[in-house]
Amino acid sequence: MSFRITGLDATPFRRFYGLPDEQLARLNVRRYVVDAKPGFPDRVEMRDLERGESALLFNFEHQPAPTPYRATHAIFVLEWAEQRFDAIDRVPDVLRSRAISLRAFNGIGEMVDADLVDGREIEPVIERLLAGPQTAYLHAHYAKRGCYAGRIDKVSS
Repeated sequence: MSFRITGLDATPFRRFYGLPDEQLARLNVRRYVVDAKPGFPDRVEMRDLERGESALLFNFEHQPAPTPYRATHAIFVLEWAEQRFDAIDRVPDVLRSRAISLRAFNGIGEMVDADLVDGREIEPVIERLLAGPQTAYLHAHYAKRGCYAGRIDKVSS
């Protein structure tokens, strides 16, 4: 089964790019200069940021469904990120290099299954979860801190 992994659209984050730290703080956003790799996984380009790059830390609603599974969490976005990661049957290194929690949701946003996987062995678990009769899409989360990492959808033939 083919799958598509997508990062977040940069559009809602652009209004924060270049704002002074004081203004970001009033908006509950923090700027970090990346000082370690890995450590700052960007959710737009879906890559570990390089030392010296600027990352913005947001609280982001990644599961807006009106169910008990509605959820927000902290995420990093590369300041000035523009190109959203979008690939079929290709797992970005940022997912491959970590333990990942995969969460399967049905069409109304209720969790119907989940699993924990070493990112180096993620494809069979993605395929198994997407094959579930109730599964509409998956969310990947970084298992250690629980942060949203990206969305995974079935690719229609």
